Order: sequence, then C-alpha cells, then structure tokens
Amino acid sequence: MSSHDLISLLVIAQLAAPLATLATIGLPALAGRPLGETATTRLVGIGFAAGFLSGVAALVILGGRSFRPEIVHLATWFAVGHHEATINLVADALSVPYVCFSSGLCWLVNAFAGKYLHREPGFTRFFILLALFGAGMNLMVLADSIDVLFAGWECLGISSALLIGFFHERTNAVKAALRAFTTYRICDVGILTASVVVHRAVGSGDFDRLFGVDWPNGTCLVSATTATVVSLLLVFATLGKTAQVPFSGWLPRAMEGPTPSSAIFYGALSIHAGAYVLLRCEALLEQAPLARASLILIGTGTAIHASLVGRVQTDLKSVLAYASMTQASLILVEIGLGWRVIPLVHVIGHAILRSLQILRSPSALHDRYELAAALGGHPGSGNSWPLSMMPKTWQDHLYRVALDRGYEEMAVSRLVVGPIVRLLDRAAAAEKAWITWLSGESAGDRR
Repeated sequence: MSSHDLISLLVIAQLAAPLATLATIGLPALAGRPLGETATTRLVGIGFAAGFLSGVAALVILGGRSFRPEIVHLATWFAVGHHEATINLVADALSVPYVCFSSGLCWLVNAFAGKYLHREPGFTRFFILLALFGAGMNLMVLADSIDVLFAGWECLGISSALLIGFFHERTNAVKAALRAFTTYRICDVGILTASVVVHRAVGSGDFDRLFGVDWPNGTCLVSATTATVVSLLLVFATLGKTAQVPFSGWLPRAMEGPTPSSAIFYGALSIHAGAYVLLRCEALLEQAPLARASLILIGTGTAIHASLVGRVQTDLKSVLAYASMTQASLILVEIGLGWRVIPLVHVIGHAILRSLQILRSPSALHDRYELAAALGGHPGSGNSWPLSMMPKTWQDHLYRVALDRGYEEMAVSRLVVGPIVRLLDRAAAAEKAWITWLSGESAGDRR
C-alpha cells in the first residue's frame, strides 16, 4: 500500500469514527430504546479515540514526508461544464495536528461528561450532540473546499445552539440558545456568500484553485480584489463564532449550557473555529491588507472590552467566558499581523488551559472557601497596576462602563435591532393593508 493510500484511509477514519459513533448511539435513541449510560460513554470515547489515533498515525507519516500535503478525493457533488463542486479532504501541517488536538480534547471531555451528567434526563441527547459536534469539527478541519468547510461549520453551529439550550426547562437557557443561534445565522451569511464568490471566480470551491495547499507557505492564485472580498466575508463569519464586538453578547449567556459543553465549545474548539478558517486561508489574507487591518482593529477593541468587562463579573463561568473572548481576540490580532504558527500554538495552548478551568469551575468555589478558612479571612483580589495608577474618577467611570458591558448591547439594541424590528412591523402592516385592498374589504369589514 502506498503512502497516499494509507494517508487517505487514515484521513477518512478521522471523519468516519465520530460519524459511526453518532449513528450507533443516535439510531437506538431515535427508535425509543437509548443505550445505557456506560455503553453510551464508552462508544463515544472509542469513536474519539479512534479519530485521535488515526490522526497521530497520519501525523507520523506526514512528518516523514516533510508534511507534504495530501488531497483525498471522496466524490464529486455535481459537474456542469467547467463548473464543479467536489467533496475533498486535505492532510497537511495544519489539518492533521488540529484533528489530533480536537479529537483528543473531545475524548477527555467525554470521560468527564459521563460522570458529570450521571442520571441526567438528557444524558443520551448530550452525547449525540457531542458526537455531531466532533464529526462537524473534523469535517471543517479536514475540508479542502469551502463547500465541505461550510457543512462542518453548520454542524458546529447547530450542535452549539442545542447544547446551550440543553436544560430547556430553564427560560434563560432557551433565550441564550436563541441568541446564539440568531448570531450564528447572521454571521454565517459571510461564509455562504464567500462560497458563491469563490465558485463565481474559479468555477469550483476547491481551495487548491484559490491558493497553494503548502501551508503555511501557500500562494494566492486569484486577483487581489477577489482575495479581499473573500477574506472580508470570512472575517465577518469569524466575528460570530469568536464572539467579537458587536456580536459578543451571546458568549457569556452560552454558559447556561452544561459545564462539559461550555469547556469544549467556548473554552476550546468552537470559539477558535473562525481562527482556524482564517489560518487555512492565510494566502488570501496576505493579498488582503484591508481584511488584516480589520482583524487587528476589531480584535484589539474586543480584547480591551472583554478584559474590562470580565473584571466585574460575579460568577466564575462568566469570568472565564470573557477570558476566552479576550484570548480569541488576541489570536485574531496575531493572524492579522501575518503570523501563522504562533496563532496555532496560541489556539492549542489556550484551548487546553481554558477547558481545564471550565471543567474545574464547579469545585473552584469550594476550594476558595477552604483557602479563606485556612487564611483566617477572605484572600482578597489583586489589583492590576495600570488601572490602579489611573485617577479615581477614571476608575469609577471604567467600573460603570464595565458593569454595563461597555454599553455594547444597548447600542446594538437601539441602533440595529430596534430599527430592524420597526421596519418589519411596518412591512407587516403594509402587507395587511395590501391584502385588505386586494380582497376589496375595508379594515372594518375584516374586523
């Protein structure tokens, strides 16, 4: 067997393992006979372990070939003339290490969730969504076309929204899920439009027609104008997933979901999905200085915003949510500065640390009380020296701004949501008047 065939089998296994797990635990649940807790946890763990080990094996083989990229062609969706849509996967220095990292982290979180959700009524539902998320994450990471990437991207979005609203008997959880889902829908227009632009420009969604696949030294193969348009659309899509201003309001609310899902989604993988897409398309960003400047500007502003607001949060998971937002913003700034390997290392390091912090958050308060008892009083909190050097009036003003979350939600509500709602109300009233006129009835007759 050639190295190409072996890598192809390993890449397919990385995607097939979570999909097989999804079918194995999902079909019995759909038939009304869900598997037991132990069987469910073990099957999901085996699926992620298989994906992780397949990724490690592919990584070893690629390393022996100096990480020369390997394209795996699965099928052709359709082909009309010179236009086609293919289902291709890629194994290179970016995708394979990232799959190992994501599968391994899902494997560990699965082990924690099996105990954390013991006897929870939605136990099986959680692991079905976790398997869906793992399959979508691997599909997005291994994608060699923007069409396949979009399919994985949508799996992340739907599983994320459903897990935020996991405790659907809680009103706040349902509202938070709807808020996240709405934000995703708005920003996903960016990647969908980028797909249309890419197909229009090169006749296919394949990345190898946009840029060379030798990451991180790819070469842009399209005009600077096309690269700029596609890059800006991808940046817009990234803003929703990474909770950048003005789309950051959903992230602290997303902590309404179970702690394991918060760790894997908003501390580790989903929060960095946009950064991965930008790293994959780094050759386009090189030819799009406007997109890079927007990443630096928005990332810097969001990092400052999240850092200030996070300091006044009163619950641990909200503090960690704003900490994740801060680091995700800094990663986008690094990408905007033209760095490639440093943001990848930053993503992996931050994901491991933040997921550990979120998983440990249920016991953190207990440890805090024990520390206070050992010290004979409250241990207090440190004060950042740049803020302590400011005049007292400035500190008070910043404190009020942080308490109101930087007035971000008020501004979005008044300047964006309010006008849109009023426009829709007027359109509905005009539609009713139009229907009344067409029917030949007066408003009084209809009443």
